[in-house]
Amino acid sequence: MAVPKKRTGASAQGHRRSNWKATVPETTVCPNCGELVLAHTVCTACGQYKGKVVSRKADGFVEEVKAEPKKTAKAKKAPAKRTKKAAEETAQVEEVKAEEAKTEEVKPEAESAEEVKEEKTSEE
Repeated sequence: MAVPKKRTGASAQGHRRSNWKATVPETTVCPNCGELVLAHTVCTACGQYKGKVVSRKADGFVEEVKAEPKKTAKAKKAPAKRTKKAAEETAQVEEVKAEEAKTEEVKPEAESAEEVKEEKTSEE
């Protein structure tokens, strides 16, 4: 490990540290609200940067929705593979739903016809 042979004098130490000093940060005036703002940063008062609404503090802020990544041509062309069993099961389910829909349609008509007959008999 390096160890100095002699002590550094105060003058040499001062000369070395002469360029080590703090600087005042650059500030600008916000064109929207007139507040002092650090350069190249969003205004903390109004939430704008370079005339555009960026922060949630701003009045016209709209949160962007990320778009889903586009699918490649391969993914579009190749449909999902289904087994014969799965295809048969879905076909059966569709048939059952179609039958249920038909029976639901028929029932209201039959009930209304019966009601009409009852009304006719009650009137006579």
